[in-house]
Parts: sequence; structure tokens; C-alpha cells
Amino acid sequence: MPLERNPFFTGREEILGEIRDALLSSGKAAFSGLGGIGKTQTAVEYAYRHKDDYYHILWVKAESKESLTSDFAQLATPLNLPEKQVKDQQEFVNAVLRWLKQHDEWLLILDNADDLSLIQPFIQDFQSGHILLTTRAQATGTISRVEVKKLPEQEGVVFLLLRAKMITKDTSNDTIPPELRDQSLPIVRELDGLPLAFDQAGAYIEATHCGLAAYFELYKSHGIELLKERGLFAPGYPDPVATTWILSFQKIEQANPATAELLRCCAFLHPDSIPEELIIEGASELGPILGPVAGNTLSFNNAIGDILKFSLIHRDMTTKTLDIHRLVQAVILKSLDGEIHQQWNERFIRAMDHVFPSPEFENWPQCERLLVQAQHCTSMIITNNLGSQEGARILNQTAIYLYERARYPDAEPLFQRSLAIWEEALGPTHPDVATSLNNLGGLYDSQGQYGKAEPLYQRALAIREQALGPTHPQVATSLNNLGLLYHRQGQYLDAEPLYQRALAIWEQALGPTHPQVATSLNNLGLLYHRQGQYGKAEPLLQRALAIAEQALGPTHPDVAASLNNLAGLYDSQGQYGKAEPLYQRTLTILEEALGLEHPDTQTVRENYEDFLKKMEDENI
Repeated sequence: MPLERNPFFTGREEILGEIRDALLSSGKAAFSGLGGIGKTQTAVEYAYRHKDDYYHILWVKAESKESLTSDFAQLATPLNLPEKQVKDQQEFVNAVLRWLKQHDEWLLILDNADDLSLIQPFIQDFQSGHILLTTRAQATGTISRVEVKKLPEQEGVVFLLLRAKMITKDTSNDTIPPELRDQSLPIVRELDGLPLAFDQAGAYIEATHCGLAAYFELYKSHGIELLKERGLFAPGYPDPVATTWILSFQKIEQANPATAELLRCCAFLHPDSIPEELIIEGASELGPILGPVAGNTLSFNNAIGDILKFSLIHRDMTTKTLDIHRLVQAVILKSLDGEIHQQWNERFIRAMDHVFPSPEFENWPQCERLLVQAQHCTSMIITNNLGSQEGARILNQTAIYLYERARYPDAEPLFQRSLAIWEEALGPTHPDVATSLNNLGGLYDSQGQYGKAEPLYQRALAIREQALGPTHPQVATSLNNLGLLYHRQGQYLDAEPLYQRALAIWEQALGPTHPQVATSLNNLGLLYHRQGQYGKAEPLLQRALAIAEQALGPTHPDVAASLNNLAGLYDSQGQYGKAEPLYQRTLTILEEALGLEHPDTQTVRENYEDFLKKMEDENI
């Protein structure tokens, strides 16, 4: 064993158990994972824990044919083989292989066996003994594979503090001083569960006595430089984490430039759960090298396979998503110049604009799947003050989806930035500016901030009337929204003519059975309901429900709105027998479509519970 047991080794109990079970079952197993994730140190820990289970434990460096041959040949001496006196290195190797076939209760560890075809001649035809690999490859064929994943936060805290010599091996998790835990957590989260990075951080803190808080501040400004540092007394891993990955990038670039481009693309995305369709369907926006590869399923799979050889990404076959470690991203991004950064920012924005669907109810599942990436994209647009029209669209589309899911604080800055881009790019009187004004006004309106919403609605209406003419459907949208605003504030006389004009425009432009007509009928019917004009309200609400059911299907949230409005009308008139089934159906639709916690669902549930209590109080 060329490596001593690591006194700072922490956790990994579950995968050590899995490896033991795999070796006992099949005789061969592999620790697989990203460079720096702790494969070698976990293999060392396994060897020391189980030293009494084997007569011989043999360690071979397997990163190249030369190292394999050399290390195998050198085993002839400690095994005291008669061939140790011969000069032919291959004869040494053959002697060791014969010895392994003739003996049992040995453990052979092949470290850094990334090219499995290289090691095949050295691990075949053994009937006894155990063979343990460490490899970055995720495809290990018939060899049982245990993936070494990121250290959990609490284990990362313990490892960092141990390595920095701030606690001892005897310190239990429960007795770590709270101030040390609190200062360690930001570092552990920033280094994203990577043991080699924790080791480097702890070694730096130990050597410089800078302290945890100071290291964290230094890392935020000089992160990649610190990842290139290697602390003193660090046997077993000669390269710092950044160097390890840079070498992998270089190998990938030499083998296939398109694969390297795919890795760069992933570096600009949010690292977790990258939907493959973002890359595949957005291929036309990803440049002349990656685009053709991403747009071809076979080529795309081959490119993914090339990266998986180094475990630089993780692919989930079930969810069709990719993950990339945050520090891998950081190292890639640091290696690119400003012009390349700008180019990939623009590609990401265009791809996101191309793939993110219209945020209508039917598309909500796909919007939710892409949401993390869309928000990452919008954050990049805002942070870097980017001003493309594609950027404005993805800001607006993402904000609309967040608004429809009642995530108002997340939507507001996106609407604001979208409006600013459109105004600068198109001028203050363009119809697209009116759309942004209308959307931002709707956000404030939904939160009861009527003073902020009204001037935005009024300005949007003026722009649309001037640019599109008084009978355009977008003018009807502005009329309807301004009418709703007055309606909510009890200004019924101001709201009614706006509703009536909007309804007339939509019926003329879209036809009498369009869902937008149903929305307008609902609003006007509710207005009459509020004023006690039940005879006027009922036919409007009944017609709205019929249109919505026919156009959208019986389980659409807009159908629920029509049901709820009609139920409220019957409730107000004491027609409880008509109201109750409508309330029940409304609640069922919203619970299934929006979820139990959505504000609209909760409001309807509360109203229905009040209705039931009222019926109980009246002995109905």
C-alpha cells in the first residue's frame, strides 16, 4: 500500500458497505465518480478497514499501460516470486498474474482505472480474490459500480474542521461548537460536497491560520486560484482539484471539440437537473460546432458518453436530465475569455427563448420542468444587464408562469427588467411595451397594489389604442384589466362601460364562443352580481361556463372560475341546492390543477367551508 490511512476520512459508511457486499457477491467492484470526489481515499479506507480479511492487499496505479505494467512487475518482489530476478518486465507481470490465479484471500486495488479496456488483460480469469477499481468511468460493464457522490453537508463540516485541525477525531457531531459549524457551512455549501476541495480548504486554513470566515471571503473573490493550491502533507492526490479537471477538459477537447462545447454549454446552465430537451431542442441556437451534434440523437449520446468517461456530468436516464458539479462549472468558466462568455450567454438566452413554452395551463408541466433553467437565465440577464429582445421575451414568459403560479415576488423583477429592455429597444409607444406594462400592472393588481397598477394599465391602453386602433383585441385586454381594477375597488360605474366595450370587441374579433369572450362575460356577470342585479348576472355567467367547458375542457382552471362565480350567485340568492355541487366541482378542479397550497385553491376552500357552516347554521 503506497498510501497511509487518511486520519481525516469522514463518512462514506453506506458505500463502503455496498462495496463490501459487491466484492463478496461477484469478486469485482468499482468506486466511480468525479475527479476529487474521494474515490481513492475511500478505497484506501476500505483496505485498512478490511486488512484482517485478506492475506495480501496489492495496490496498482492504472492510469496508463506503462504504470499498470510497471506496478504489476514490481509486485513480484514483495510477493517473493522466483521470477523477480529476471530482466523481462512482461515476465514479471505474467508471474504476478499466475500467482493471483493460484492463491486466494487477496485484494487487488487498481487506482485511476479510467480506461477499462486497458485493465481487462490484468483482471481476467480469476476464480478467487477481490478486485477493486477506482474510476471516473460511469460505464463499468459487468463490474459492480458504486458511485461516490458528494459528501452530505454535516459530514462535509466534520471533514473540513478535522482537516483544518479545529476539531479532533474524538469530537462528536453533537459537540462541535455552534460558531465553528456556522462558519463552516457556507464553505461546505460553496465547495458543493467535494472532499478534495474540503481538503484543500482545510489545508490552507491550517497553514495560514486565516480562520473559516476569512477563508470564505477569500474564496468568494479568489475561488479558482484557491482551487489550484495544494496544501502541504497531502499524499495520495498530487494534483489540486482544478488541475485534475483541466487535464480532463484537455483530453476531451483533443478527442472531440463538439463534446468540449457540450461541456462548456453545461457550465453556463444551472448545474442541477438540466433538461436534455433544452440542449436538443435548442440545438439550432448553440453554435456551429455543438448545434449539429445536439440535434442528432446518436451524436448527442456519443458526446454525453465521452464526458461520462470522466464523470464530469451525471446523466439520469429516467428523468432525461444532466447534472454538473458547481466547481467543475467554475473551473470551466474561469478558463474562458470575456468574448466566449458573451457568446455563450447569448446562446443560452436564445436556446431558452426557443424552448420555453407559452405559459398556458396545458404547458405548465413543461414550464415547471424548465423553470430552474429559465430563472438561471433571467438572473444572468439581470446581473449582466443584457438587453436582447430574446432576453426580454424569456424574462416575460418566465414571469407570466411565476405570476400564474402565484409566485409574485419572483415574477416582479422579471417583469420590470423585461419592460425596461422593450422600452429601450423599441421606444416607449411600441405595442410590446404595452404588453409589458399590462403584465406588470396585473402583478400589482393581483396583490392589491391598485395605486401601482392603475397608471400602468392606463398607459398600456393609450399605447394600444394609438398603435393598433380602438377595436383591436389587445385594446379589449387593456379595457378588461382596467375594468377589473375599478371593479375590485367598488367603482362599478367606472368598470361597467369598460367591460361592455371589451366584450363587444372580443365577440366581433374572436367570435362568440372564444374563451376570451367567456372571461369577459364572467367579469360583467360578477359586476352585476355585486350590484344585486341577479337577473342580468345569471345568463352571462351561464353562457361563460358553457363556452369555457366547450373550449377548454371540464377540468381547466378557467372552468373552475366560471363554476365558482355561478355558485356564488346562487349562494347570494339562497339557492343552496344549486350552489353546493358547483362549489364542490370548483374545489376539485383547483386542487388537481393548481395544487392544495395555491392561493386560489385555498380561497375557494375557505369559501366552501364558510358556505357549509352557513348551511349548518340555517339547518339546511
